[in-house]
Amino acid sequence: GIPGTPSTMSLENVLADCSAASFDFSLAARNAKVAGSSTDAIKHRFLKTGTTIVGLVYDGGVVLAADTRSTEGHIVADKNCRKIHYIADNIYCCGAGTAADTEFTTEMIASSLKLHALRTGRLTRVVSAMTLLKRHLYKYQGHVGAALILGGVDHEGAKLYSIWPHGSVDELPYLTMGSGSLAAMAEFESRWTQGMTKDEAVALAADAIDAGILNDMGSGSFVDVLVIERGTDGEVTVDDRRNMRATGTDSGK
Repeated sequence: GIPGTPSTMSLENVLADCSAASFDFSLAARNAKVAGSSTDAIKHRFLKTGTTIVGLVYDGGVVLAADTRSTEGHIVADKNCRKIHYIADNIYCCGAGTAADTEFTTEMIASSLKLHALRTGRLTRVVSAMTLLKRHLYKYQGHVGAALILGGVDHEGAKLYSIWPHGSVDELPYLTMGSGSLAAMAEFESRWTQGMTKDEAVALAADAIDAGILNDMGSGSFVDVLVIERGTDGEVTVDDRRNMRATGTDSGK
């Protein structure tokens, strides 16, 4: 240090020395006060989010599924929340985490891909959607609370990706995310096989969400299932089964 000056300085002295500067350090004092406070009421605390989302590839397409419970801490805020989001006509995305982040992130990327499709006149590639999503999330270093399972069908076939809030990506034949993901993964690990039919894949995805609902307090209500496949004529079709239970009924709790 400089001779004649103390080796350590208090925050108050630093703020006093910087009072004439062009920067405003008032928030630094506020943050220091909050950090040193023993009152839990004024400390920042994260709300626990609850969700179970899954995706799997079958022989001909992709199945995405999600529960419909939206929570605010220990409160059920929405019993029938839509967690499967539109990206393009051949691409959809399941979202876990903060509801506003998942909705606005997917809407923004969907808008960008729509403009790209209009300029090129081509079917949107799943890898293009994945690249835009991961770059956006990486830019904010996890502060955008969106954990996504992206699925779709393009000229390369069926594609399935998981995109984490920090921007990392996995590509696997089956994926689970959210607070109920461990129970859902147990279903996949024990029952998924290569070359499954559409009906088998839909039943497995619904059962995986059902397992998440039964084993996670943050997941609940209904099971949403969406199927994306390419027909024999080359056209991509979407089969949206809203509020479908794993038992095949439309009742939920």
